[in-house]
Amino acid sequence: MLLAVEGLRVTYQLRKGWPFPRTHALKAVDGVDFSVDEGEAFGIVGESGCGKSTVARAILRLVDAAEGRIVFTGVDVTRLPARQLRRLRPKLQMIFQDPAASLSPRMRIGDALAEAIRVHAIASGTEVETLVRSALGEVGLPPEAAGRFPHEFSGGQKQRIGIARALVLSPKLIVADEPVSALDVSVQAQILNLMARLKAERNIAFVFISHDLGVVRHFCERTAVMYLGQIIETGATRAMFDAPAHPYTRLLRSVSPVPDPDRPAPDAVPEGEPPSPIDPPAGCRFHPRCGFATAICRTQPPLLRPFLAGLVACHHAENLPPAEIRS
Repeated sequence: MLLAVEGLRVTYQLRKGWPFPRTHALKAVDGVDFSVDEGEAFGIVGESGCGKSTVARAILRLVDAAEGRIVFTGVDVTRLPARQLRRLRPKLQMIFQDPAASLSPRMRIGDALAEAIRVHAIASGTEVETLVRSALGEVGLPPEAAGRFPHEFSGGQKQRIGIARALVLSPKLIVADEPVSALDVSVQAQILNLMARLKAERNIAFVFISHDLGVVRHFCERTAVMYLGQIIETGATRAMFDAPAHPYTRLLRSVSPVPDPDRPAPDAVPEGEPPSPIDPPAGCRFHPRCGFATAICRTQPPLLRPFLAGLVACHHAENLPPAEIRS
């Protein structure tokens, strides 16, 4: 096991109200558990605001966990001192959603990649330039790209640069936060194929954050579904999407875009937005939007338990009618 996330909780303090604002605790992530093996692609899906990106940032210690543990290569990084954490950073990298925002407009691409190599003392002298050119070549960019600025590249090329910047440090795990959501479909396919090739050739593991179930189905072996800061279902990606056990997973699957103009509209799409994480509902957090909810759902939080080939947090998983998934 390369990465283990155990009981992860991340809380933000918000001040709301006027004229006398009060401090509220927003539980962005509330008790998340999962693991990732070497060379595995693990997906995390869910609506905007469900806590996916916060999990990604907590893994890299870009935000601090309030509770729980994050164990990477046998080391608990949750409370690791900065100096020791820095030694682990080369093996734990991130690809951001907006590649342009993660690149300095005043820094040439070669300098941006070389900076990480020098900071972590991976190489020096002419070896730095060799590593930079090698990383650019691996992601399909010419050597002369090192001398150009970010604004001279397209969105897909910038994302390739973001991948190259992670690769120069020879990571074991890459956390990819919506890496293709801002790209055209044809470019998405190129980036996904590139990441799949690097995963196979370098045995790199991925934590792949996305709201696009089609992309996750293509790239990830296992997937967790998050809702309001909690994992509500997890299992093998294709099996779970073909036969979702949780009503929320069924909802995501039914509204996932399909290129078929004759496809009927999904039937039971619940109205309204997810409840506020500042004041989540009692019992199952999905029950206000669930067509199968009963009294127990409103009072008792369901535990994540084994069901079929995965795990599900639903009181009625065994008794739900077969999912009707149009694809």
